[in-house]
Amino acid sequence: MIKYKLKCKNCSETFDSWFASSKEFEKLKKLKLISCNSCNSLKIDKSIMSPRISPGMNNISEKKSKKSNEIKTKIREFQTYIKKNFQYVGDNFTYEARSIHYGNKKSKKGIYGNASSKEIKDLKDEGIETTVVPWIKDREN
Repeated sequence: MIKYKLKCKNCSETFDSWFASSKEFEKLKKLKLISCNSCNSLKIDKSIMSPRISPGMNNISEKKSKKSNEIKTKIREFQTYIKKNFQYVGDNFTYEARSIHYGNKKSKKGIYGNASSKEIKDLKDEGIETTVVPWIKDREN
């Protein structure tokens, strides 16, 4: 894999993109499959790009690892709050959400559970407010 910094000749926008090889970049450009993110122009060129130097990479990966751990800690705190303050309904989430929304059930507690992307989209289309929360399983490090 190779990462190129690309520049649009039309609007001067720069952006990064990954390619399997330099030949792959040339092939995709020739087939007009590379376009500008801003103006959709096909006039894209590789711009000068500095190489990635390894010695400082340990500091960067340590910072990323620390940030990742901080995020996981916050997600776990949020999960604990949800577990204490909401009722778990498992795979019956969409049924329970509709029951509450359409007034068939009066729930004093909010609910949480499992739903597919399509089910969440269907609930949203019906005007039922939902929020997707990233969930870390207890056994995950």
